[in-house]
Amino acid sequence: ISGQDVDNVFKIPLMYRAEGLDDFILDHFRVEAPAPDLADWEEMLRMADRATGTVRIALVGKYIQLADSYKSVMEALEHGGIHNGVKVQCDLVDSENFDVNELEGVDGILIPGGFGERGVEGKIEAARYARENGIPYLGICLGMQIAVIEFARSLAGMDGANSAEFDPETPFPVVDLLPEQKEVSDMGGTMRLGADPVKLHEGTRAMDIYGEPVIYKRHRHRYEVNNLLRTKLEDEGLVCSGTSPDERLVEIVELPDHPFYVASQFHPEFNSRPNRPEPLFREFMKAAAGRAGSFEPEEAEETGDIPDQEGVVK
Repeated sequence: ISGQDVDNVFKIPLMYRAEGLDDFILDHFRVEAPAPDLADWEEMLRMADRATGTVRIALVGKYIQLADSYKSVMEALEHGGIHNGVKVQCDLVDSENFDVNELEGVDGILIPGGFGERGVEGKIEAARYARENGIPYLGICLGMQIAVIEFARSLAGMDGANSAEFDPETPFPVVDLLPEQKEVSDMGGTMRLGADPVKLHEGTRAMDIYGEPVIYKRHRHRYEVNNLLRTKLEDEGLVCSGTSPDERLVEIVELPDHPFYVASQFHPEFNSRPNRPEPLFREFMKAAAGRAGSFEPEEAEETGDIPDQEGVVK
């Protein structure tokens, strides 16, 4: 079995299949299994090889010194790019020493998850820039809370709005612990972890993206959108398009009069796969590609140096 160099890491499974590595392992352990069907994987690789144009995405965070901190997010962006016929250039922007000029010319802005107040004001400024300039925006976990804070300050008349995590004295804690969470003293006891159902509301972009009324997504956070101030935010135009089934917790927010401005409390990047991009990332990259002037390919052609399941190069 030879380990050949390839120009795309996603080609490695097909290379090993061509070498017979999977059959060797099955024989060794005396396991019987049907022949693999890698047709969709081959199609994904042909799409990747046919990608034209580059889309610039600004990932605004505070852990940019170690890019692997955002590895899952960056991989999900690549998955979305493949299925929209574009390559992805991910610019890591420091939210702590934020300079809005670094966002000039980008095709999309993404704010990922995180904890703590360091770099928060830079993220809020980045969300404002995306909203005001019609740049596709995707917020994840903290990125959703940032979108809510920015909207509250700029459009809902809540000067000084913030999360109680960052400013316990804020006059408008639009993001706060739930009442029952405030009584929990055990370390980590207030965390919402794991897969939870998300109810999507009719007539929203979120429903159009997922196409089903309930989805299950992974969570890792403490603070929630404050229901005491939620009605005011909605009255000013913020759409809470995804909630918990009982509608008590906000899971997705969006702005309807924007090319793409969607943010989720959950972590969609954990569900993304190269041949099955997570819908939020797929549609975010579609919007970014549209802004960049790139176009989604109609269909992957049967061309390119892609070995099939039997090792035959097409």
